[in-house]
Amino acid sequence: MQAIYTEHYLPNGIRLLFIPTDKFKTISMGFFLHQELRRDLAALNSLLPAVLEQGCRLYPDKLTLQRKLDNLYGADLGSDIIKSGERHVQAFMFESAHGKYLGENGQLLKEGMSVLGSVVGDPLILDHRFKEDYVKQEKLQLIKDIKALLNDKAAYAYERCISLMCTEERFGTYKLGWMEDYDRIDAEGLYRYYRDVFYNNPLDLYVIGDLEETQVLETAGSAFNFSRNSASKTLSFTEVSRTIEQVRYHEEEMSVNQTKMVLGFRTHTAYQDDQYCPLLVYSGILGAFPHSKLFMKVREDAGLAYYVFSRLEKHKGLMIIAAGIDYADQQKAREIIDCQMEDMAAGRISDTELDNTKHGLINKILSQQDSPGQLINSHLDGSISGRTYSADELIERIEAVNLKDIQAVAEKIELDTVYLLKPREGGK
Repeated sequence: MQAIYTEHYLPNGIRLLFIPTDKFKTISMGFFLHQELRRDLAALNSLLPAVLEQGCRLYPDKLTLQRKLDNLYGADLGSDIIKSGERHVQAFMFESAHGKYLGENGQLLKEGMSVLGSVVGDPLILDHRFKEDYVKQEKLQLIKDIKALLNDKAAYAYERCISLMCTEERFGTYKLGWMEDYDRIDAEGLYRYYRDVFYNNPLDLYVIGDLEETQVLETAGSAFNFSRNSASKTLSFTEVSRTIEQVRYHEEEMSVNQTKMVLGFRTHTAYQDDQYCPLLVYSGILGAFPHSKLFMKVREDAGLAYYVFSRLEKHKGLMIIAAGIDYADQQKAREIIDCQMEDMAAGRISDTELDNTKHGLINKILSQQDSPGQLINSHLDGSISGRTYSADELIERIEAVNLKDIQAVAEKIELDTVYLLKPREGGK
C-alpha cells in the first residue's frame, strides 16, 4: 500500500520525485514552482501559470497545444495556484495513457515530458515579453474569479475570517491576490518575474507510473534542461504559534439570507508536529464528519444551523469552525459550540465517536492511494512542512490516538477571531 518515492536532482537543480508503481495505467506528472506567500507577489504568482498554459514557443496557442495533447491519446494538462501554509505554489499537472498499453514503447513518456517541459521552460516570448493578449486575457479572468468569491457567501466569509485573523501575517494573503495589484502587471514585468523565479526558486518534478528509473531520469534531464541556478534559494517556513492578546470580533453586512458565522482558532500544532494526528482526530470528532459533535448538536438536535463544520489549516495550525445560522441564533449557537469544545477538553467522547472518526480518517487516507494526484499532493505537503508521512505511518498514528492525546491538543486551542457576515437591515 505504501508508495515508495525516490529523490534525484537534475543537473540544473530541479528536484525529481519518482514513484514507480504498476497500479495505474497512466503516466502522471506534477511540476511545482515554490514561492513565499506575500501580498506583493500573490497576483504575479497567480497570473504566471495561467499565461504559461496559454501557449509556448512550440505550441504558440491553446488550440495548437490542445491538438498536441489530443494526439497523445487525449493527454491532459492543467495549471493551478496552491496556498499551502505560507507557501505559494504554482502547479502544472500532466496525465497521459501509458505507452506500454498502446505499443508506444516509451514514446508517450518522452513526448509528454517534452510538452510539459516546453510549457514551463520554453514560453512564447515576443520582444522580451509575454504575448500581450494572453496577459490581458488572464488578468481579466483572475479579476473575475476574485469578484466571483462574493457570489459564494460561505467561501467569502471563510476567507474573510482568515484575512482578518492573519492580517499581520503572510497567511492573511488571499491566494489570487487583490484586484488592484493586477493593474500594475504588464507583459514585460511578468516575463522578468518568470525569469527570476524559474532561475532561483525551488522547482519539483513528480513522476508516477510503471516506468524504469533510468528512463525517467534521462527523459527528464532532456525535457527540463533549461538554464537555472542549481542552488535554489531557501524559502522561509510558515509561522505557526502566535500570542493572542484578546479575541477579535468583526461583523459585516451584505445581501445574504442567512448569517455566516466563522470562528478562527489557533491550535499551536501543525502538520510537522508529533501532536498533528491527535489534532486531526480532534477536529474529526468535533466537526469533520456527519457523525461529529457539531453536526449532531448544532444542526440535528438544536436545528440552528443550515450547515456547520470544523476544518484544519494544517500547515498554519489553524482550526476554523463555520456555520450558516439565523442572526438571532448566534449566541445560542456559540454556546452549543463552546459546550462541545469543553466536552472535548474534558474527555467526554464516546467510543463510537472516536472509532467512527478514526475509521473515517483512515478510509480517506486509503482512498488517496488510488489517485496519482493525491499521492503527489501528500508528498508535496510533507515537503512544504519539512516532515513527510507515509500512509502507513499516518494510519498507525491515528489508530494510536487516545483520549489523553485529544485532551492534550484541546488544552492548547485558543479562540482568536469571530467573524459574522449578516443580512443588511431592511434587506437592502
